[in-house]
Amino acid sequence: MFRRLFGGDDRKTEQPEEQPPIEDTATNAEHAPTAEQPRPQARLFASVDALDVEAQRIAEAEAAAARRREQSGLRRLFGGQERTEQEIQREVAKTTAAVQKTRSTGMFGRISDMFKVDQLITPELWEELEELMIAGDVGVDTTLTVIERIQTEVERNNIYKASDARALLKRELVQLLQVDQPQFSEQTTKPYVMLVIGVNGAGKTTLIAKLANRYKQEMGKDVLLGAADTFRAAAVEQLQTWAERIQVPVIAQGQGADPGAVAFDALQATNARNADVLIIDTAGRLQAKYNLMKELEKIKNIVSKRVPEAPHEVLLVIDATTGQNGISQAKAFMEAADVTHLALTKLDSSAKGGVAFAMVQEIKRPIKYIGTGEKLDDVAVFDPEAFVDALFED
Repeated sequence: MFRRLFGGDDRKTEQPEEQPPIEDTATNAEHAPTAEQPRPQARLFASVDALDVEAQRIAEAEAAAARRREQSGLRRLFGGQERTEQEIQREVAKTTAAVQKTRSTGMFGRISDMFKVDQLITPELWEELEELMIAGDVGVDTTLTVIERIQTEVERNNIYKASDARALLKRELVQLLQVDQPQFSEQTTKPYVMLVIGVNGAGKTTLIAKLANRYKQEMGKDVLLGAADTFRAAAVEQLQTWAERIQVPVIAQGQGADPGAVAFDALQATNARNADVLIIDTAGRLQAKYNLMKELEKIKNIVSKRVPEAPHEVLLVIDATTGQNGISQAKAFMEAADVTHLALTKLDSSAKGGVAFAMVQEIKRPIKYIGTGEKLDDVAVFDPEAFVDALFED
């Protein structure tokens, strides 16, 4: 997935200095049931041959998935650039570290342990899995969907050990996170225009700074920022402070200015400077949804008249620590804006990382970025397989 997100430039740029913290299967024959063992429901039993075939099929599927990730995902972490193995591992390490709290203090550590052991699959196991997933913020509907799919596969393939269903569970979770990606690429579209929306406190402005810095440092892009969140106190000043720190120009008019006028000026400056990427910080006032819709529509009309097919991306920033409440926010924003991607911030501070599954299923938009810490480079391109592997400590 990392490859598909961005274009294809092999250019390497100098890495930025570290910044201070930011405020803001084994076969089943030997375990086959005997007369002394309690037998689970008959439909869950399998012949040794069938289990061997299924184990081989799962192993082949996982190997194919790894090859796909190698060829079209992790290799292209940002903007389609080909990355070295060291850079790939560094990106995966960010994801692994970010979900540590979800794994250790949340429910996924217990789920992972459940499917490591050779216990027989019983109705009680499904009940426990359901309880843990719901408690882990996966959501009721998403949880029931996943369990139903796994039960179907378990029955179809005559699997009776929990450890042999582990790969099935992981596969279903990965599939929950995979939705169609928009076709625009930062590497082939110039200027690439991105609108960023999100409620106050979600980390929107900080994420914009992280992305702008990454475009500049890792892709060598000429980036410009537009401060169109003019109604939030200190929002313009905050973006200007970040812009100065990462040495990226910002177009601003001050608090209370017309956001559409700011967007217009930012586009004019982008064209005049022949910049590669324009990121426009927009408001997130859900309390006035109608006004927000009008404001975003105005900005989009201004942008599209000057850059065909723009905005190329509308990124919705959600605070991962809000759990299921974040989904309610996302639904409200979907009614006000044509969101194309999601970003989950503060994932490293949350035990509610399971909300990612429900978020994608409810909103039907891909997660593009995750916030992995407080430093300027603590942002990662989201990869479903790396995320699920991290949750299961694999």
